[in-house]
Amino acid sequence: MKIEQIYTGCLAQGAYYITSESEAVIIDPLREVQPYIDRATRDGVKIKYIFETHFHADFVSGHVTLSEKTGAPIVYGPQANPQFEHISAIDGQVFEVGNVSLTVLHTPGHTMESSTYLLKDAEGKEIAIFTGDTLFLGDVGRPDLAQKADDMTQEDLAGLLYESLRNKIMKLPDSVTVYPAHGAGSACGKNMMKETVDSLGNQKKMNYALRADMSKEEFIAEVTEGLQAPPAYFPLNVQMNKEGYESIDDVLASGTQAYEPLAFYELAKAKEAIVLDVRSVEAFKNGHIPGSIFIGLDGSFAPWVGALVVDVQQPLLLVCPEGREEEAVTRLARVGFDQTLGYLKGGVKAWEAADQFIDTLETITAEEMEKSLGASTIPILDVRKPGEYNADHLPMAQHIPLSELSNRVGEIPDTDRFYIHCAGGYRSVIASSILKARGHHNMVDVIKGYAGIKKTNLERKTSACSV
Repeated sequence: MKIEQIYTGCLAQGAYYITSESEAVIIDPLREVQPYIDRATRDGVKIKYIFETHFHADFVSGHVTLSEKTGAPIVYGPQANPQFEHISAIDGQVFEVGNVSLTVLHTPGHTMESSTYLLKDAEGKEIAIFTGDTLFLGDVGRPDLAQKADDMTQEDLAGLLYESLRNKIMKLPDSVTVYPAHGAGSACGKNMMKETVDSLGNQKKMNYALRADMSKEEFIAEVTEGLQAPPAYFPLNVQMNKEGYESIDDVLASGTQAYEPLAFYELAKAKEAIVLDVRSVEAFKNGHIPGSIFIGLDGSFAPWVGALVVDVQQPLLLVCPEGREEEAVTRLARVGFDQTLGYLKGGVKAWEAADQFIDTLETITAEEMEKSLGASTIPILDVRKPGEYNADHLPMAQHIPLSELSNRVGEIPDTDRFYIHCAGGYRSVIASSILKARGHHNMVDVIKGYAGIKKTNLERKTSACSV
């Protein structure tokens, strides 16, 4: 028996590849499935089942395509009812893989269909659990994301999650290994550890939601406290995971078409496409297509696209670092953005060579900002998350989180110039590009963001605890 966690850091997502003798299973695969197929071929095993722990909200799973390409059936737990061929397992149903087995444990709470898969070895010993979003390391799945009936509240779901954890998971031996679907950085929980594998025994000791003396009422209160609004694209990903989607091969074929500058411009105009610049922060600052939106590949790319663009049917045209066009299209498809029309051939240099206008973003160092503030009063906009702002900020700064910016453009300082910063310089450039696209050009980006500001003598307001 072999267990491999295939972790994708930019999504904070874990898929699993398990082999025994000549058979394999995949749990919660990513959208691009060829690597799983190639791996099984190299290992000389046949993919027997594709297990889904629930309908994912933060990414589009590869279950449908992988099943089409391998013939392996898709397995869901009870109450899933997707709109494609699948095995609807019952609670306690056992699936044999080589000389090991996976038992379905129906664990509703994060969603109604959420299921955990218990792996046992050839002797029937309980080895590991693949918990999906039911149990994370340091946390549990948030109970407010499910596509649920009007009479099912997040408190009701939290109550179901409490019962699932205590009746199905916490009764297992402490030696069982916990393999969750997500780690720190995912919006599917609020307090996840940076580690991605742990023992159940250790989780019972340190996970706040698994306290042995915790009442159901205490659990519901703690699990539902402090939940930030989920990204608006989440329900659209749930729909795709439940109803099916276009083949990733077709999405890549369309999205990796190259267009000369004039054709690029005409296509963007005809399709009302967003021009998405996925290059580096510095490249965008130094020269970009007017009206383009920056979300760099080297940051939390796909989650920010989902949070800010929202509509997965929105046509997109890309400005990419050379050689990373397929990567960009793939990562967009992972979160359901299948309408990428192509990319600018030759990039910004080709655009400029075609006598098209190039815009830039004015910048300033934190030290230079400190000096300028001593001579005049210039507004400052902080686009970090609420917890970051509450923990430590400039008292004179206006706070609008990046995730709320598009809906609060009317609050932008109406002055000749204002300074804009985030924590390190990535999100403030995203924010600046959004504001520029909306007609604001009076921002000055603070290089290195708050990391640089903390090295100055500017007055700061700090707090020992943040929310």
